[in-house]
Amino acid sequence: MTSLRRRLATDTRYALLGLPVAVLHFAVAVTGIAAGVGGAVAFVGLPILAGAAAMARGLSDVERVALPEVLGRSVARPSYTAVPSGAGWFRRLMNPLASGQSWLDLLYGIIAFPLSLAAAIVTLVWWAGTIAGLTFPVYGWILARLPGTDRGLAALLGLGDGDLAFVGVNTAIGVLFALTLVPVVRAAALVKASLAQAMLTRASYAPAGVIGLTAG
Repeated sequence: MTSLRRRLATDTRYALLGLPVAVLHFAVAVTGIAAGVGGAVAFVGLPILAGAAAMARGLSDVERVALPEVLGRSVARPSYTAVPSGAGWFRRLMNPLASGQSWLDLLYGIIAFPLSLAAAIVTLVWWAGTIAGLTFPVYGWILARLPGTDRGLAALLGLGDGDLAFVGVNTAIGVLFALTLVPVVRAAALVKASLAQAMLTRASYAPAGVIGLTAG
């Protein structure tokens, strides 16, 4: 039971706290690529694109740090092209664009945003359904006596339109949300984490059972 609670807490944290990072990553990637490509002819856009790639690398590192706890295994940071010794200022400025992984970091920011949004929404909906449903017997009797309260679902199920049926049906829905909370939130977190693993990491050869981020 403790492991299930820990898993649920980890997946919930990853799905919800990952959304603000995904929004920022998306904004950096889209703005940087649009401005960079648009101004590339005049060479003004290239430094913008390089700056966006550097920011995307940092945001990807944030994602890589969160992955081991969700996946249950270590991941490895891909290698980025180092600045050649004796390189001039322009070469140093443009160095983030010399790594293929930098382009994957930018692409990930665009692709991962809708998945991150969906994962956060699903997680919030299931948590809300669980909490509201399981606590419904506390406040449901008050709602049942309010004018205009919809009792259609209980009547549709052939249970009548009484207060007991109204409270019972809504509580049962909460129980269903609660029973499926762990697998649904786990699935939402894994969809996002699997994409991040595929695009932001390389194979890790850390010993089995070691959970951590291996620098590449």
